[in-house]
Amino acid sequence: MSTEAIAVEKPKRNYNVLFGLTLLALLVLLWILLSVATTSFASANNIANLLRQGSMIAIMAVGQTFVIITGGIDLSVGAVVGFATVVVAMMINAGFPIWLAILVTLLVGVAIGMFHGFGIVKMGLPPFIITLATLTSLRGIGLLMTNGNSININSDTFTAFSRNSFIGIPNLFWMVILVGIPAYVFLHHSRWGRYLFSVGSNAEASRLSGVNVQRTIYMAYTLSGLCAAFVGVLLAARIGIGNPTQAEGWELQAIASSVIGGTSLFGAVGSVHGPLLGAFILATINNGANLLNVNSFWQRIITGALIIIIVYFDGLRRRGK
Repeated sequence: MSTEAIAVEKPKRNYNVLFGLTLLALLVLLWILLSVATTSFASANNIANLLRQGSMIAIMAVGQTFVIITGGIDLSVGAVVGFATVVVAMMINAGFPIWLAILVTLLVGVAIGMFHGFGIVKMGLPPFIITLATLTSLRGIGLLMTNGNSININSDTFTAFSRNSFIGIPNLFWMVILVGIPAYVFLHHSRWGRYLFSVGSNAEASRLSGVNVQRTIYMAYTLSGLCAAFVGVLLAARIGIGNPTQAEGWELQAIASSVIGGTSLFGAVGSVHGPLLGAFILATINNGANLLNVNSFWQRIITGALIIIIVYFDGLRRRGK
């Protein structure tokens, strides 16, 4: 059966474009206000640092968006990032080629995502439970592998990449573009992307329409695991160590970025550009708060308030009010 015959409420392009422009305007406004309020925000070093800070959360948010669109959630991505730093660090220090260490680390992320799909599809576990269990387990496994210590990466070639720039733009930001473009094509211009929206809208109706719901769920969580593992590689390159406790709490930042970017926690609504902008809005708020010496607790309060407001209006939109 053709995908055009699938009865599913697709996100309206006009809404996505308007919301995306609103987010972009908010980001520009924040940059202007912080440039006026502080003397160091607009400096080249600070902007580069802000882009590096936001890039890794942005990539995680893209993977998280695939899952949320299906009506699920992935709480393990922060732990996957930390575990990935350990895997890539141990392999590089053991003398494996860098490309092989990266490839194996990415495959570990894929395997974790497939395990989540198996737990949801075959075992009938709620996404919240299976991914929460993985979050806890991966931290423990990583600590056992390292005996609770950090692993210093002994390859300058590997670590130099994340600290360098190309035409004045940090390499980490280029990785956002590397992920964002194919993710956009996949989500908005492929049948598999339409399947994600379909499953998030009504899984049973999708199944009756010929969509392989189980395979779609596997795909969403696999992509989330892959994105998280990729961020783990980038984080290991940036800080030069492997440590399973790294990226603690990043799963909440990824979810917040996705939600602020317009992804509905009820499923079936989302985009790629929204979470990317959401991640850099959060990075800007955190960066600006630090420059203004605002208590870090307020940063969390602001993030929480943004989530509440956006989810509330998303609920109103869904009810047609």
